[in-house]
Order: sequence, then C-alpha cells, then structure tokens
Amino acid sequence: MFNMKVDQNQVSRAGKRVALGVTGGIAAYKAIEVLRGLQRAGCDVRVAMTRHACEFVQPLTFRALSGSYVLVDDYAPDNPDPIAHITFSQTIDLLLVAPATANVLAKFATGVADDFLTSTYLACTAPVIVAPAMNTAMWQHPATQRNLAKLRADGVHIIEPDQGEMACGTFGPGRLSEPERIVLAALEVLKLPEGEQDFAGERLLITAGATREPIDPVRFISNRSSGRMGFALAEAARSRGAAVTVIAGTTAVDPPTGIQVIRVTTADEMYRATMEQFSRATAFIAAAAVADYRPDAQSEQKIKKSAGGMQLTLERTPDILQAAAESRRDGQLIIGFAAETENVLDHARAKLKNKKLDAIVANDVSKPESGFDSPNNAIVILFRDRDEALELPLMPKTEAAHRILDELAKLRNETPARRKASANK
Repeated sequence: MFNMKVDQNQVSRAGKRVALGVTGGIAAYKAIEVLRGLQRAGCDVRVAMTRHACEFVQPLTFRALSGSYVLVDDYAPDNPDPIAHITFSQTIDLLLVAPATANVLAKFATGVADDFLTSTYLACTAPVIVAPAMNTAMWQHPATQRNLAKLRADGVHIIEPDQGEMACGTFGPGRLSEPERIVLAALEVLKLPEGEQDFAGERLLITAGATREPIDPVRFISNRSSGRMGFALAEAARSRGAAVTVIAGTTAVDPPTGIQVIRVTTADEMYRATMEQFSRATAFIAAAAVADYRPDAQSEQKIKKSAGGMQLTLERTPDILQAAAESRRDGQLIIGFAAETENVLDHARAKLKNKKLDAIVANDVSKPESGFDSPNNAIVILFRDRDEALELPLMPKTEAAHRILDELAKLRNETPARRKASANK
C-alpha cells in the first residue's frame, strides 16, 4: 500500500494544480496510487486519459477519486469545455504523465497532437514530467532513446523506469517507477514557485561519474558510479538559477540540459579540468567516484594471460578534493561525498576534518536500495561547524539533491565571522 508522509517542505505545495496524464499500458493502474499520493500532499489533481488508457482503467475510477471530470476527448458530448486542451493546459502548475508509453513519448518529441493529451502537451506552459513504462526492448530501442534525448533537450523531466519483470515475462529496464518516487519527483518540481531562483548568481562546479585508470589498451581500474547523484545536483542547481559546470567521468545516464559538461576519463584529466574551473566557481561539490589508485605504468599492448597471473604496482592518483580545499579563496564553499561500506559516519567525519570541507554527504553504498546504480539515496550530511548531523531517509536522488542544496544555501547565509572561524578549525 502506498503510504507517504507529508513533510513540512510539502506544505508550501498545497493547492498546486497538477494534470495527471494516463496512457495505455498495463501500468495504468499505478496512476491511481500516484493520484492519491499527490492528493495527500495537498495538490489539486485533474486527470486526462488517452483512449487506450481507458481499456486498462475506466475514467469513472479517476473521476470518483479526483472529484473532477476526466478528460479523454475534447469533442465528447459530455465534455463541459470544448477547448479544454487550451484552458486545461494553461491553468495547471505541472503536467505529469504516468505511465508514458513509447507511443506518447514519440508524439511529444515530434509535436504530434492527435488527441487530447498530446494537444495539451503542446499547449502547456507549465513544467512537464514523464514517467515512461514499456517493454525492455522498446525502452532500449534507438528510436525511443532519440525521443527521450529530444524531450530532455526541450526541458521535459524524465523519471527513468526501474528494472524488473515485465508483464510479458522479460526482465530488464522499462518497468514504471514506483508511485512514491513519481510523487516525490513531482513535488520537487513544484517545490519552488515559478521565478524563485535562490541560487541566482552562484557558479557551481560539480564532479560526477567514475574515472578509469588504464592498465593496457583494453583494461582499466575504476570505481562504481552511475553519475546520477552528480547530475541530479546539476539539474537541481540549474533549476534554482545557478550557472552549472559538471566535470563528468564515465556515467550511465545522460546529463541534464542547460549546463556545461566537460567530459574526462582519468583522475589526472578530472584533476586538471577541476583546477582549471575551480577559481571561477562560488561552490564546489565533489560527487565523482575518483579512482584512488592507478597502475604506475601503462602497457602499450594488451597484456596476455599467463600461468603466473598479472602483477600490478599501483600509485596514488591526485587528491582533487584536497587540492581544491587548499587552493580555495574566501567565500568559496566546498562539499564532499563519502561513499562507505562500514563505520560510515566515522570515516565521513575524518574526511570532513582532514580536508577542511564545509560539509560532507555520507552514504552507505553497501545497501542495495541506495547503492551506486539506484535512483534513490539515503544520506547523512555532516557539517564542519555543527555538532549535529542531518540524517535524511531514503528518497529519490532528485529530492536528495535539493536537500543538499538547501544546506548549501544555509552555509552561504552564515555570517562572515562565523565562516572565518569555521575555516580556522
């Protein structure tokens, strides 16, 4: 049973008007839970369905739960508004489509408007979120991926599907994300009133993804990282008015639009790019999983297998976070990350103190629900000048990103005397 507690940060979203679009897939029944979750958060929800969605869930179900007429066809005899796709789309704070089929993604991406929902999308001036759901092969098809890239470029927020067993029996990515995650993502987009830009004037530098240290032309040493957290931070900062530069290693997800991305491979390349950009940044968030060691020599040819095995001599890679902290100027804020598997808080506190950071985000990556490839995270934020730590429950990384930025904003607002005292600790 879907059961989400409404926290104080959601109170300001009360009264927000959300249009919930439901398209024709087996996951359409989960839209009922999305509707109820939004209502619990205080949102006023109206529902629009495609004709094929009506074959999975009847409009009467959504009408009973929402208390409003469910729109399927502008020209239906019982439709109280013959131009509903215009009036409906321009009186909402958010358009959320869950589930979004491959078909509707293609229509959105190419501007096809052949039913009420697609016409509403074209006329909509509010933020748009889509939560895709489809067969794994359809999700991975180049056409679908091109359409997703186009939608991202158009500013559409995409809640990537989960991995799991499909209705057809296959296993892989394509399963509709959990309703709670969809609701939280929607509430996060609704968090800041339109035009509120609390990070305007800030220049954020963020590292994301993993570095790769070559052994030979075909092998390398690396750390596990999808880049989701770093890109979530970048998207959140951009939405709040910051100019964002991301130095990205290897990632499993695409970067958000509207930011500068500098691609690198090795720790050396990430170090050089970071130090080149660091002086122009007002804040630096080191979310990348940088390999701590690399082979002391790279073979120019592939090393062949032998009975004696392979022996490697490793050397340390540059400490990017330490170098940034040592070269910071007055007013620059630095937040690090500590991905740990044991004694999480002890290791994070040591890193926070030794590197003289303003704050550090710690998480236990041994937990499968909040590990490297998960869309969710459960974090603890520790501060240099506060004794208490801020422990946050499991939440989507998009939500966690805003909570981290909330704390960065508080650090920015500290008095200069307190900041100076903190820097001398």
